[in-house]
Amino acid sequence: MAVTIQQIADKAGVSRGTVDRALNHRGRIAPEVAERIQGIADQMGYVTKTKRKDKEKEIIAKIGVVTQLAHASFMLEINRGIREAREELKERGIQVLVKEVASVDAKEQLCAIEELIQEKIQGLAVMPVESEKIRMCLNQLIEDMKIPVVTFNSDIVGIKRSCFVGMDNKKSGRAAAGLLGTLTRGKGKILIITGYFSNPVNNFRVDGFVEELKESYPELEIAGVQASFDETKEVQRIIENGMMAVSGISGILVVSGGQAGVAEAFSTLKLDRRPYVVIYDHTPKNEKALRENTVDFLIDQNGYVQGYRPLNILADMILKGKLPEEEYLYTDIKIMTKYTLASQN
Repeated sequence: MAVTIQQIADKAGVSRGTVDRALNHRGRIAPEVAERIQGIADQMGYVTKTKRKDKEKEIIAKIGVVTQLAHASFMLEINRGIREAREELKERGIQVLVKEVASVDAKEQLCAIEELIQEKIQGLAVMPVESEKIRMCLNQLIEDMKIPVVTFNSDIVGIKRSCFVGMDNKKSGRAAAGLLGTLTRGKGKILIITGYFSNPVNNFRVDGFVEELKESYPELEIAGVQASFDETKEVQRIIENGMMAVSGISGILVVSGGQAGVAEAFSTLKLDRRPYVVIYDHTPKNEKALRENTVDFLIDQNGYVQGYRPLNILADMILKGKLPEEEYLYTDIKIMTKYTLASQN
């Protein structure tokens, strides 16, 4: 955190105005006082506004960031991490260029990466779409252009990326199975709602869930796996149709966005007793669902770290030649209930 004029004033035992005059060489001030204040400022690591602006203008390197599903709710925390890392890296002389892609379309992602290459980036943090063209493009960056790549949130096999930062999605799917298996006592049917069948993040969560169900809760059946395209209305439609068409649904798992559709469906169906529900990602809307007892558990993937950490890893690689300590840097799998949320005043 940057040192403030007030902090220097408190330590020096003078006013903010005196510190401002001493550091910016304006106004009358005793030389010995100015020298003492400058010494304290240097000791505390203070950088004047003029120096900060000069430092920000000096760009040593550029890092590119490419995301996907830009409008999805889980991106709120990831984007917050990216923003904070970008601001901090300015002081290290690194410019962060962000390309947000709204879809999981490989062509759009390729265009975004190509635009960053034209900007002469020295490192790339990417949420890759599962595609052979993306795989070839990233390998070209890594092998031919010597540009290090860090994947985050989603990963892609067959590339020599430096590391992956994100959730162990298969493990989180197993955790979700454990939660619903315990709640239902291993009886009934589970309706699974994913976002896109082309999204490996969603697929790993579903795979882990199904594997754990087969091993630990063999009497729990899968009532179906349907894609919602992260749309609230589609989640609502899937639940309403599923509850009316299939008897004995005791649990619902939503591994992607559009979770607000759960509450909409329950409101329309007017059930005497709703199924148990597990959803993903700590967002304001999902927190509201927990508080209002629309859902039972929320699995959070620590999106802030996923956005923040890759940029700092790349910065250390570019500036210091420091390689990541591990290939897989998994974020915590945090399981939340309404009782673990911060209290509201």
